[in-house]
Amino acid sequence: MRKVQQYVSESVQELKQVTWPTWEELKGSTLVVMLFSVIMGFYIAGLDFVLSWIVNFIMGRG
Repeated sequence: MRKVQQYVSESVQELKQVTWPTWEELKGSTLVVMLFSVIMGFYIAGLDFVLSWIVNFIMGRG
């Protein structure tokens, strides 16, 4: 039981040292992540389309 109390106490101390982002920083970071996700989605979809076309061409189904 002592170890659990020590763990909780240390966790609370660590959380007091955390620098939490401001609302503006959080919105900016969220926007960057969403934009990056959309760009990567288009990139992967385009790559999939091109590679599928190449495979179908080689297999004679194009």
